[in-house]
Amino acid sequence: MADPADIARFRTNLRDEREGAALYTALAEAERDPVRKDLFLQLAQAESAHAEVWRRKLAAAGIAEERYRPSFRTRLLARLARRFGPGFVLPTVAAGEATDQNKYAGQPDAQPLAAEERGHAAVLAAATSSAPGTSIGMDIGRAEPWHRGASGNNLRAAVLGANDGLVSNFCLLMGVAGAGVTHHNVLVTGLAGLLAGACSMALGEWLSVANARELAETQIGREREELEQTPESEQHELTLILQAKGLPKNEAAHAAAHIMQNKSVALDTLAREELGLDPEELGGNPWSAAGVSFGLFSIGAIVPVLPLLLGQGSGAIVASALASAVALGVIGALTSLFNGRSAGFSALRQIAFGVLAAAVTFGTGRLLGIGLS
Repeated sequence: MADPADIARFRTNLRDEREGAALYTALAEAERDPVRKDLFLQLAQAESAHAEVWRRKLAAAGIAEERYRPSFRTRLLARLARRFGPGFVLPTVAAGEATDQNKYAGQPDAQPLAAEERGHAAVLAAATSSAPGTSIGMDIGRAEPWHRGASGNNLRAAVLGANDGLVSNFCLLMGVAGAGVTHHNVLVTGLAGLLAGACSMALGEWLSVANARELAETQIGREREELEQTPESEQHELTLILQAKGLPKNEAAHAAAHIMQNKSVALDTLAREELGLDPEELGGNPWSAAGVSFGLFSIGAIVPVLPLLLGQGSGAIVASALASAVALGVIGALTSLFNGRSAGFSALRQIAFGVLAAAVTFGTGRLLGIGLS
């Protein structure tokens, strides 16, 4: 007698696979492009084959097959696909596949299906990126100058890193100054805040990049094993991915077969297309990322400290606040490069929120200073 927990798992898996088959069948029926229609039909057939695995397991356990009726979600997506076209619902379907791609991770008896599920997520991601109309929008984005500047992720990270250091240390200094402590204590607090914040940011960045790199290495290692153990399945997934990108079925199959002749090229291609990873980068160098994060935070955090190194008393505190306000305006103007707003509006907004935060900490420090004294 099969374990009740296994019976419940088989039923859940069977229903999930049937849902997928029904949804892909509906997408195929609504699709007019013959290449994409064939792609959806192949995905539906794959999901049906997966469903058959769980149906047989239930039958072997003596469980009668239940009548299947698509869920409300599947019926709604199918109706929307018929009314507005598959491209209307494809991002939602792709997001669902991405969420479910590791659903068999903890099921040893489902490992032959796990690689195909991850492949389906990659196929849907490729199909979504190449959906009708997408290329037009991308062409417009490349042609218009204001779109080109919006992709500066490095600039965005630099600006936000410096902003973190500036705002956090500015508020820290104003809070301590509001408490009425000596100039020496305010200065030491500012330098300590700079060092502590920069170290914290550097460590956080190092951990983030190192963990991402280790995860990428693990995923690529798993992909390498699958290439050795199930090359036919991997070739099929690569064919579907290429087909999702717009190649006719025969051309996609020929290209996939050619790629699979060289294992290193096949691994590189599958890592990029199925996993979305660059084997040469693997998320970057954690040490350089930590160093950059440390430097950017320090650049912002030193701004409110400099006037305190050059002067003393209330004049130095006012100078620190003015220098920080100017730096906030500069950072706000820089953010206009990727937020679509005017430089003046972005600068004034940044100054207003930064000064408001500093005023709150100054007032809180003053109240604490009076209360503790």
